[in-house]
Amino acid sequence: MTKSVFTEEYQLFLQLLIQTRKDANITQVQLAKLLNKPQSYVSKYENSERRLDVIETFEILLTLKIKPHQFFEQMEKHLLK
Repeated sequence: MTKSVFTEEYQLFLQLLIQTRKDANITQVQLAKLLNKPQSYVSKYENSERRLDVIETFEILLTLKIKPHQFFEQMEKHLLK
């Protein structure tokens, strides 16, 4: 499997992650502050300039008060369409 941020699956992952943030009514700036990161951290992964690893993803989801298994079940549903 490729590590590219340009695969359809990774783009779906990012779209769902961005929508999850927006559904929580949290801006990039607010999320970055909650994560103790600069705003550019959020911007870079949302714009495919930086790839997230699983630990970072869990941290983001938990900060957004989303259970990781729920997020990945949603992603699985989209991938299996």
